[in-house]
Amino acid sequence: MSINNFSKVVIVAKDEWRYWLRSKLAMTVLAIGLLLTLSSVVVTAITMHELSHARHELQTTSDKSFVDQPDRHPHRMVHYGHYAFRTPSPLSTLDPGIDAYTGNSIFLEGHRQNSAMFADQRQGTALTKLGSLTPAFIVQTLAPLLLILIGYSSISRERELQTLSYLLAQGTSGITLIAGKGLALLSVVGLIIAPLAVSALFTVSAGESLLAVTSFVVGYALYLTVWVLLILLASSVFSKNSGSFTALAFIWILLCIVMPRVASTTAATAVPSTGKIETDFAVKAELRKLGDGHNTNDPAFKQFKQSLLEKYNVNSIDELPVNFRGLVASESEAKQTDVLNQFAEQRMHAELKQTQVSRYFGWISPMVAIRSLSMIVVGTSIETHHRFLRETEQLRFDFVQGLNKVHIEKLNYQDDMNRNANAAATQKARVSADNWKILQEFNFTVDSANIRTQRSVPAFLQLLLWIAVLVGSIKFVGKRLS
Repeated sequence: MSINNFSKVVIVAKDEWRYWLRSKLAMTVLAIGLLLTLSSVVVTAITMHELSHARHELQTTSDKSFVDQPDRHPHRMVHYGHYAFRTPSPLSTLDPGIDAYTGNSIFLEGHRQNSAMFADQRQGTALTKLGSLTPAFIVQTLAPLLLILIGYSSISRERELQTLSYLLAQGTSGITLIAGKGLALLSVVGLIIAPLAVSALFTVSAGESLLAVTSFVVGYALYLTVWVLLILLASSVFSKNSGSFTALAFIWILLCIVMPRVASTTAATAVPSTGKIETDFAVKAELRKLGDGHNTNDPAFKQFKQSLLEKYNVNSIDELPVNFRGLVASESEAKQTDVLNQFAEQRMHAELKQTQVSRYFGWISPMVAIRSLSMIVVGTSIETHHRFLRETEQLRFDFVQGLNKVHIEKLNYQDDMNRNANAAATQKARVSADNWKILQEFNFTVDSANIRTQRSVPAFLQLLLWIAVLVGSIKFVGKRLS
């Protein structure tokens, strides 16, 4: 583009801004957009800070509560359990992602794999499930609508006022006119993105990577650029403002409201997953085959018992130098965990496949593309949640096996067997509370910025394809503008 043409583009953009400044509707919409973005950034940041502080306090309280337990039988502590809390990532102040639905803490105990708890959406009302007023929701869903209200008449207005032919006769080409209108709309995009970008930069001081912040801001800039191009294309194609607005309103409903639902429904249909009740029954059926770890006489442990007698070269379990009940508990927990992990991996594999199928819809809906990109870059995607589940499960297993080791080495087998004979026997079948200091410090962090950025590449490509197709369409229409 020559300097002369660029100056014309700037002049058109300035003229468009003069029109908006005279228009009460345009300025009202712009003010509402900026106010919504700013308020959501502040409110969400405060909420996430409070959540982070609360989860840290709860984790500390849970650790102290466990360690402060009195002398007990070690298996009682296995069932007493422990909590693991996940603190939010710095960028999650802008996009909580699936964390609002999946939960942020897990109760760890023996023989069970519990699901995450305390999801915000599960605790909210039906209205909150329509979409929380987070910065991500505002920019993904409401900002395109605000841009439509501001720019739907950009070109069609010139036709209705019969000034288009005058502008073209003065030497302003159709492409230059559209580019000028587009520059004005892009400046509005800059105003909407600015609070988001500033807030994202603040997360760097909280430990977030500059690469992740840059990817986040650039992703949203590309997304809103797609909507600017859609608005320009519709306004160029339709000769009347009413036609342009109707078409853009329909496109907004289709791309922002309908397509995300179609994507999730299609994913659930294409990759069916077993229901919770059916899975629970299947898990219980498999666990029954392993025997009852609380019953040392269960036939399932007959071979295990014989191998121990041969290993220690003794004739009966009473002669073992360790507690047989503790060994059975440890062996049972290991086998149960293998089964539980097998079903958990199957479930997570199905969830990941469903997510991948839904992400393919980013090629036909920029809303799906930016939603995927945002959650991945922020660290609130399904991949991060699955890693949280795997790490907490490893924490649970180590915690339970640590107590089983205490059971094996610190408690006499005969005392263990006679623990219910009387009060004195019960007291004797306890171990010192010093043994509860086995908890590992749990600090979950999201994947590195490089990994998150690599995962978001398909979503970036989807947005770039949208931009390329729309730019080509606008060039085609612009050359025929009359």
